[in-house]
Amino acid sequence: MTDQTKTRITTNLEGQTAIVTGAARGLGRLIAQSLAACGAGVACVDVNAELLEETVGSIKSVGGQARAFTCDVTDSQAVNDTVDQVVKAHDGLQILVNNAGITRDGMLMRMKDDQWDSVLAINLRGTFLFTRAVAKPMIKGRQGRIVNIASISGMIGNPGQANYSASKAGVIGLTRTVAMELASRSITVNAVAPGFIETDMTAKLDPEIIDGIKQRTPLGRLGQPLDVADAVLFLASPAAAFITGQVLVVDGGLIA
Repeated sequence: MTDQTKTRITTNLEGQTAIVTGAARGLGRLIAQSLAACGAGVACVDVNAELLEETVGSIKSVGGQARAFTCDVTDSQAVNDTVDQVVKAHDGLQILVNNAGITRDGMLMRMKDDQWDSVLAINLRGTFLFTRAVAKPMIKGRQGRIVNIASISGMIGNPGQANYSASKAGVIGLTRTVAMELASRSITVNAVAPGFIETDMTAKLDPEIIDGIKQRTPLGRLGQPLDVADAVLFLASPAAAFITGQVLVVDGGLIA
């Protein structure tokens, strides 16, 4: 289990409340831990209740503040109810990290309808629903940070990922548009686009493919989950107050 103290960015988020979707494991868990390590109260959202409790437990065990909210990010009513519960419990909401996402890879000619629909539903619809739901309380509070997890696949494409690439390209378009709509209320909306990161997903790739990726990456390695979490933490912090509508690419220079 990741230790929150590994975060390399120091910022004061005390008194702020954050929602992190897809917080039950992996990158989402690390992002939740990083926000909590900087003082934020974190509402951890996922459909996997058991793993979600592990995330909350890992935060509380080192003195952080966190609560679990089991929610299907594709269910509009469930999303609205979750945001309402968080806002009422904390008298406001300042940070949203839309991290929930899945892959169901396959070449276009063999891709099933449900492979397309499920990826677009969770990755794009889920991001839209949570963004829409938090807009009202953030506008009321006249402040907010929304950080969406995109991907370089949404910028350059990737064979076998028509669904995933389309969903992440949609997230980037959504990010830029919502940033324009909410800027007058001091709400920033940005995206982080990871490249190839050492996760459960990349662990399944053939070693030869991994070696090829490393050779094409100027920094010569895969990214670490903490590289992405730190980028999210920066965009959620006061230091990023004049940054909005941007895509922060975390890929070791792969598409530079």
